Amino acid sequence: MSGTTVKPFLMFQGQAREAMTFYLSLFPDARVISAEHYGPGEPGPEGSVKVASFSIAGQEVMCIDSPVKHEFDFTPSFSFFVDCSGEEEQSRLFSALSDGGAVLMPMGDYGFSRRFTWVSDRYGVSWQLNLP
Repeated sequence: MSGTTVKPFLMFQGQAREAMTFYLSLFPDARVISAEHYGPGEPGPEGSVKVASFSIAGQEVMCIDSPVKHEFDFTPSFSFFVDCSGEEEQSRLFSALSDGGAVLMPMGDYGFSRRFTWVSDRYGVSWQLNLP
């Protein structure tokens, strides 16, 4: 199927711009692809993210601030899996992403990877940081 794409889509409830800015700061060559914000009289709070796309490590990600409050949020059953280029990068990402979040699996050798950790960031988005 020509033209078909698949992208992760993150639904925030008021923190999309902050989260996107944070993620962009973590990866070299990260960039905003597009961003639309709610204006006066629109369903979402003025200035919140209507829809945005950004690229981190070559992966396009979409995000929104939902104008509707939901009872559900992010779950660790969906995560970003990051193959890190070295221990320094993995440690840097671990420190930044776990700050204000939670460590789901501490850094260690789990047999399938010589050094692996799984964290949930301050926004509830999960990240698996692998050192192949």
